[in-house]
Amino acid sequence: MSMAFIFPGQGSQYIGMGTGLHEEYREARETFDEASELLGYDVAALCFSGPKEELNRTFRTQPCLLTASIAAHRVLTSRGIAAPSAVAGHSLGEYSALVAAGVIEFGDAVLLTKKRGRFMQTAVPESMGLMAAILGLQREQVDEVCLSVSSGYVSPANYNCPGQIVIAGKREAVEEAMRLAVSAPSHCALMIEASIKLAEELRHIHFNPPSVPIVNNADAMFLNTVDSIKASLVKQLDSTLLWEDSVRNMTDSGIDTFIEVGPGKVLSGLIKRIAPEATTFNTDAGIEQVVEGVKN
Repeated sequence: MSMAFIFPGQGSQYIGMGTGLHEEYREARETFDEASELLGYDVAALCFSGPKEELNRTFRTQPCLLTASIAAHRVLTSRGIAAPSAVAGHSLGEYSALVAAGVIEFGDAVLLTKKRGRFMQTAVPESMGLMAAILGLQREQVDEVCLSVSSGYVSPANYNCPGQIVIAGKREAVEEAMRLAVSAPSHCALMIEASIKLAEELRHIHFNPPSVPIVNNADAMFLNTVDSIKASLVKQLDSTLLWEDSVRNMTDSGIDTFIEVGPGKVLSGLIKRIAPEATTFNTDAGIEQVVEGVKN
């Protein structure tokens, strides 16, 4: 078995995420407490009880989702599942992957994702931008649609899996599409201002070489150096997210098992469409179920 840890991104958050972990495992409680101390508010209370509108504000969502994911990761590793061949994260989840690979400290990631969320929120006012999932079309068809729109800027943002592509841009250009649970149109040129601010912020954070390769969103490549990881995080914010390509490159390298570490089952569902032969687990279904499944 060759295994990868994958971490969910924005849109996977929900009221109640992490509740079971917090109740059952000391490692999870300590993780939520650490984040709360750094952020100055009760992260557990916001994750468990909301309100939903507050949790879905980008600068709240990002550190909260990171915290819930790292809480799951710490519990998982404490149960002996701690040696993946690679890690990857969907958009925001890439920051959880960096923590899991020992590239940045959890505390640095908590504060960085809060700032990243603010940079994204201020780059495009909430009323101006939009993201929408387009179902049933191929990449070339979505590209053609985006190029033909005359009411404003719109472009592919996430190539998630066959038949599911997310577009982002000016509200007028995507207003008839289904809105996602995010408050800023990421992975498109509207985020250039935010990516510049993020690049400056990354200069002040210590990065270590990864303990395992990180498969990045921006290029779907296995990264092993600090410089390549930093450059990728900046590029990721205003470039198309290549999740489908990332998964295919991992399976091509021999990875046949994916553990979704964190809230929800979105990535497990995408992988079943990208690589149906792969085995998937998710910690939201229960840590002990994952441990038993992997060890057996």
